[in-house]
Amino acid sequence: MYASTLISYSVPPLKLSDTGVKALLWMNDFHVRHLPVVEDGKLLGILSEDEVLNFVDAEITIRESRPVLLSKFVPTQKHLYDIMKLVVDFNLTVIPVLNDDGDYMGLITIENLLRKLADTGSITQPGGVLVLEMAPRDYSLSEISRLIELENAMILSSFISSPYGTNTLELTLKLNKEDLKHIVATLERFGYDVKSSFYESEFIDTLNDRYEGLMRYLDV
Repeated sequence: MYASTLISYSVPPLKLSDTGVKALLWMNDFHVRHLPVVEDGKLLGILSEDEVLNFVDAEITIRESRPVLLSKFVPTQKHLYDIMKLVVDFNLTVIPVLNDDGDYMGLITIENLLRKLADTGSITQPGGVLVLEMAPRDYSLSEISRLIELENAMILSSFISSPYGTNTLELTLKLNKEDLKHIVATLERFGYDVKSSFYESEFIDTLNDRYEGLMRYLDV
């Protein structure tokens, strides 16, 4: 899924003639902490809530305040995963989208991004989730997949991370099977450390809790 299909047209950009008060009102209305500033169809940058709060007078315009605007955007053909990385790296709540000519096409909100990520992945498909912990030298997705297939199951999606302050990897696997007992036993028999396992309903509940927590945070 690409940026062009993720655009949320319900959130308008700001103009240089808009005031700090208007910027804060819109950020509150749309539950974001950033908004793009656009003039004559061209992106000038992203205005943050923190910058607006530093205005000498919130009644003056963005042009008069001359805030620092963040120069971040994605082209229309940027992939969902690359967009997510950019949003996380710069702690953004929106990211502008530009076409090949540099014209402003709209923006992607983090809320819409998370919803699309859930829709396009295997999160909503029936199955279970395993979390394995291992040393980097022991990571072999092909070998792990082979062992899982021995139990008549298959990997629908995988995600790898490295917990901060450790030298280990965490591999999260979504499988097409809900009963994971035999799969866990097989993996452990071959020396893999299965940190946790979830049935579909448990995993969805966990995701929903985290998503609702994030939405509450964005509302603050």
